[in-house]
Amino acid sequence: MVDDTLLESGNQKIEWARNHMPVLSIIRDDFAFEKPLKGCKIAMALHVEAKTAVLVETLAAGGAEIAITGCNPLSTQDDVAAALDTRNNVSCFAKYNASRNEYYESINKVLDINPDITVDDGGDLIFTLHKTRQELLSGIKGGTEETTTGVYRLDSMSKDNALKMPVIAVNNAFTKYLFDNRYGTGQSTWDAINRTTNLLVAGKDVVVAGYGWCGRGCSMRAKGLGANVIVTEVNPVRALEARMDGYRVMTMEDAAKIGEIFITTTGNVSVLTRDHFKLMKDEAILVNSGHFNVEINIEDLESVSKTVRIVRENIKEYHLGDRRIYLLADGRLVNLAAGDGHPAEVMDMSFSNQALCVRHLVDNDFDTDVHAVPPEIDTYIAELKLKALGIEIDELTTEQEKYMREWEHGT
Repeated sequence: MVDDTLLESGNQKIEWARNHMPVLSIIRDDFAFEKPLKGCKIAMALHVEAKTAVLVETLAAGGAEIAITGCNPLSTQDDVAAALDTRNNVSCFAKYNASRNEYYESINKVLDINPDITVDDGGDLIFTLHKTRQELLSGIKGGTEETTTGVYRLDSMSKDNALKMPVIAVNNAFTKYLFDNRYGTGQSTWDAINRTTNLLVAGKDVVVAGYGWCGRGCSMRAKGLGANVIVTEVNPVRALEARMDGYRVMTMEDAAKIGEIFITTTGNVSVLTRDHFKLMKDEAILVNSGHFNVEINIEDLESVSKTVRIVRENIKEYHLGDRRIYLLADGRLVNLAAGDGHPAEVMDMSFSNQALCVRHLVDNDFDTDVHAVPPEIDTYIAELKLKALGIEIDELTTEQEKYMREWEHGT
């Protein structure tokens, strides 16, 4: 039997998030009236926390049957999971600190509903479908993918002709990555770092690995907190952009000697390795804000350490003999493993994209490939968000529209 205190806590969190997600509220009302997802079975693997619960409620209001689990072993909030499991037509299998076996057992339980649609964050549902549950693929109409890392995996599958279902890359919608990846990741990463360490940021040398939209957000917020920001990159254009934005740009080898806080945002493997750890200062802090815990090579860190101990919740100290290095949240995505994730107002847009793309999959037939979010969905969400903020914008006049269509005009 679920503890009433746990349920109350989960419901309070969900209510708070719901009250700050006005766009999704409009979509939920439409779904509740029209029931566009009636009879649809949706399998979901997302970070099970309050904003996700509001998305699940929206899809359920549209008539869907939903099974959901976590997409990261440390990002589930058990009180939210417990509350979500009480909702009609919703089964939640997520738990905090799941072992690898428990994690994939839950993935398989979600797939046991024989879904019509999948909703993924990181691609583990689709990965499992293609590896061990291929018998279900013929019944799946399509899926959606929430994050950059997952889209990378799907693009690779598509190029290798390994992808056997259509997927909409929700991450690539303008109203997702320009806001979620930049403002959401920037704020929530630093929120998690600050609440976990309770250390001053101003004056410190902060190294941000990667200058994609997540790296931009983390760098911007670090600068706002008074840090001296250093960016490392492998892409010449992004490296140049970081420099023009006012940051120091150098190799990780050089940055390792200077940095006091390191944040990885690349989505790639072994961004910080043994060679870097040997160069770092005493009490350097390592943080990952990418989806998987592969950016900081923890095996390397363990191999150069004499002792490892927990010194504070979500902080492990690796003692190298003459120096100490601190790893936050076991190298998992820090904003959810050690925080509450992105702000509700940002996830309002991200999850509105998810809801409308699920409906789009139900209403249409797609070729097997990775598909873009339709621009009309992007525009509609932006319009609703502006309206919720009380902002009005100009419209093109007939003359301006005509001018933009024609090519004969000269000087």
